Amino acid sequence: MLPISIFVIAKNEAQRLPATLDAVKGLGRELVVVDSGSTDGTQQIALGFGARVVETHWRGYGPQKRFAEDQCNHNWVLNIDADEVLTPALISEIRDLFAQGEPALDGYAFPIVEVFPGETSPGAYAYALVPVRLYRLDRGRYADELVHDRVAMQPGARVATLKGQALHYCIQSLSSSVEKLNRYSDQQVHDMSVKGRRTPLWRIWTEFPMAFLKAYLLRRHILRGRFGFVASINYAFYRFMRIAKAMEARDRNGGS
Repeated sequence: MLPISIFVIAKNEAQRLPATLDAVKGLGRELVVVDSGSTDGTQQIALGFGARVVETHWRGYGPQKRFAEDQCNHNWVLNIDADEVLTPALISEIRDLFAQGEPALDGYAFPIVEVFPGETSPGAYAYALVPVRLYRLDRGRYADELVHDRVAMQPGARVATLKGQALHYCIQSLSSSVEKLNRYSDQQVHDMSVKGRRTPLWRIWTEFPMAFLKAYLLRRHILRGRFGFVASINYAFYRFMRIAKAMEARDRNGGS
């Protein structure tokens, strides 16, 4: 096993977590699952894979992952979400980094590619994010942001991008997707309020169509058939509700 800590934050992920943990079985010397109140047996599943389970309340995405970092005993850490599955190619690439001892750089990003319901592999030209997920804790930590989870590397830190992919099973069902996006828009409105960010009135009319075009064309959902269209509508509605909720909150507070 590699001298790394693998950490996952989770809540009620009994359906998706087994595939996530099975993919990294035997990869790192430590597996940490930070749970925030699961009621579906997520904790027992994690224990079955040899994870150390830490129970805590929900802090927000960035703070929750910072808390998880603090539970790790190794300086090299690998973060994966409960709905992500590392491919064998990526696993092999990570092993190669440690084949001669410490990796040469301070952090590594890799593509996390969407897989929609009904797909067994990413669709043609599937949209991918490429965040840093394998890194040294003395050179990078998750930013303390409520709604964004990104590793903030120190100035001068050296980062490279790996070729292997992680598969992102981001949507279990339309109902769960709508519930998740509704919660996420609430959290974003709170974050905007804390930071004092205001959105101009004209965005209430432009947000939905612009967000739809962004997902359907720029993220290439147009190539993903019926579900690509549905996912684009969901994304646009979430972006619209974020703006509408922010204006609603502003009205409740007397426009301040």
